[in-house]
Amino acid sequence: MPFSHDEHIGTRVRIARNAAGLTQVELADFLGRAESWMANVEAGRQVLDRFSVITAIADRCDVDVVWLLGQPYRLQRGNGSLAHTYIPALRTGLRRTGLILSGHPGLIPQGPQASLADVRRRSREANVARQAANLPQVAGLLPPIVEDLNTMLLFAQGSNRADVLRLLVDSARTARMALNQLGYPDLAWIAAEVAAGAATQLDDPVVKAAVAWDRCGALLHQASLRETVAVADAALRDLEPHASGPGSLDKAVSLRGALHLRCAIAHARSSQASDAWARIDQALADVGRLSVNWYDVDSHTVFGRGTVAVHAAEVGVEVDQPDAGLKKVPAATVEEVPSRERRTHYAIDKARALHRLGKSASAVLKLREAAVDAPYYVYADPMARALVSDMARKGVPSQSSALSGLIRHMELVH
Repeated sequence: MPFSHDEHIGTRVRIARNAAGLTQVELADFLGRAESWMANVEAGRQVLDRFSVITAIADRCDVDVVWLLGQPYRLQRGNGSLAHTYIPALRTGLRRTGLILSGHPGLIPQGPQASLADVRRRSREANVARQAANLPQVAGLLPPIVEDLNTMLLFAQGSNRADVLRLLVDSARTARMALNQLGYPDLAWIAAEVAAGAATQLDDPVVKAAVAWDRCGALLHQASLRETVAVADAALRDLEPHASGPGSLDKAVSLRGALHLRCAIAHARSSQASDAWARIDQALADVGRLSVNWYDVDSHTVFGRGTVAVHAAEVGVEVDQPDAGLKKVPAATVEEVPSRERRTHYAIDKARALHRLGKSASAVLKLREAAVDAPYYVYADPMARALVSDMARKGVPSQSSALSGLIRHMELVH
């Protein structure tokens, strides 16, 4: 039975290769693979299951990695298509925010002013839904929040304006994550830039560092790996006076560790294993400077020991050292990370690692378990989809029923 995701990405690889004027041999040589491997990819017989390989193909052929992945996926089951219906309204709201932040004249409010307390409550609700990996709920909550903040920005003065700007930073950062996961990287970048514009007006170094973390998240989804490291390193330099010495702030130390994790993923997807592991070690050093149960939910990063383990698992898969990734942070309990989104991300990467270690039955069970808690997040994740496609192609007899369920829910068959 044909798998549409494999066909799409294989076809797109062939189109990109031909547009770049490369033969199968030339592109395979660039990737350190055999011509037969490349032929199998383009025919849909070989799954691309690592961002590092997909990124390398996109970079060599000069195409957008999101196009290569075929995002966004508009799944029809359950609330699969619901989240996408809110995107036009969110796009319009963010566009207006950019104009208002720049001081553009002639803009008028789109409705009556909401109370600051009400918008703060709804913004917190959106962030809770984000950490719960409930993308349809996040997408539904954000457009009216953004538009209410736009209206408030047109009138706010003094300390009240600072409060509105902080709420705007928070909501735009929530939007960035949801848009990335839904497959709208260009709009996610706009959300990150809206957050950056508001943070610049606030001129708070910790808020600026948090926004830089989101910029890195947007850049990673577009495979802008060198830019990710450049943005993170610049933020780390600015943050250093607040994260070191006797007067250091826990929030600053936490953000420093979170920025190192962004760099770890960028290095891993660039196949720079030693640099990736070095950044994981730096993040672990910052974890050691914080309290044992520290998790920074307020800053969206949820940085803590378990979150380092989440990123180590992805690094291990991307640099083809899956066992090392799973064992890198032995004292971590990922189940205690106060974010279903992070726990689900870990489950996907642990399943990928288990499959690479020859434990496909365990990989199926781990992925099915994650899908029970966060269905849309799992079913629309490109690497989870690639993993299921590969396991379906190779077969997992002991978990055929569970695997069949994943295939159906991901709508991978015609």
